[in-house]
Amino acid sequence: INAARANLGLARSDQFPQFAAGADLTASRTSLNGSSDVSGQRGKSRSFGSVFLGLLTFELDVWGRLRQQTKAARAELRASEEDRKAVQTIVVGDVAAGYFSLLELDSELEIAKRTLATRQESLRLITLRQQGGLATALDVRQAEELVYQASQTIPDTERQIAQAENQLSFILGNNPGSITRGRPLDQQEMLPTVPSGLPSSLLERRPDIRAAEEHLVAQGALVSAAKRAYFPTISLTGLFGFQSNQLSNLFSGPSKAWTFVPQITQPIFTGGRLKSDVKFAKAQQEFAIVQYQQTIQNAFKEVSGALVQYQKVREIRAQQELLVATLRDRSRLAHLRYEGGVDTLLNALDSDRELFDAE
Repeated sequence: INAARANLGLARSDQFPQFAAGADLTASRTSLNGSSDVSGQRGKSRSFGSVFLGLLTFELDVWGRLRQQTKAARAELRASEEDRKAVQTIVVGDVAAGYFSLLELDSELEIAKRTLATRQESLRLITLRQQGGLATALDVRQAEELVYQASQTIPDTERQIAQAENQLSFILGNNPGSITRGRPLDQQEMLPTVPSGLPSSLLERRPDIRAAEEHLVAQGALVSAAKRAYFPTISLTGLFGFQSNQLSNLFSGPSKAWTFVPQITQPIFTGGRLKSDVKFAKAQQEFAIVQYQQTIQNAFKEVSGALVQYQKVREIRAQQELLVATLRDRSRLAHLRYEGGVDTLLNALDSDRELFDAE
């Protein structure tokens, strides 16, 4: 943004008169052994000084070439501002997604620890049943398998939590460290319902679309500026100052000097440079049009995909909750049947494994 703002200042400066001042002092001495004596100046010293103020160096923007260049620079500035908004939006989205992913891992860790405690208790009971002759060594090994699976899940989840915290700290511009939690995942507020019939004109708020539009405006202005390079350039130059061969008389009345030079320059033959400039600007404009169209199409794709995901994830969540409730009851009944001696341990362990995955 700062670079684009400075570039706009450079483009605007060409529309205003330029002023400058300069001075010089020349001292010389002619040789006594010179080949000729011009006006009796042989062997004498003399000085010549001048002070000039460049009153005017100004191009009359009759055809609007400079104005079009300024318009392009201003559009690029607006595009840079929209790019910054897009980056902010991405960062906010990444922070939110990273935080909810962290809460999800917290929930998975809690489930793993709770499941481990339950499986350790089941292993203890099965071991007692084996000692009493009501269970086999295979039953004990199968129960141990589930305990070890839950035990392995806990450090792996803790690893993912630490990495998620470091990633979130990085996005926030902080050093790696822990992240303060708020409410757990299952206590977060549900997202508001997206109303139906939203107009597609809402997409005009997206900063990526606005940036692409401003790039297109800038390229259009540059095409117009390139075409105006065919027209004559009218410039004005003016000087005012003092000239004297004696420093003591430098600022006296007779030493005043001034010039005023209006100039018209018309390109006649440039070897195709002006035509190539126009073609290049038009090609850049066509590229900007394609980018603008692609940005709009991508925006429709992202919004459509997000709406579908929003609707279907709600449906998936409802069905997943029903599945977890069913598997939780199945696991309870399977263990009761095993402890009652009317079912095998395999069914109880399978139901326990499926419940853990579903949770």
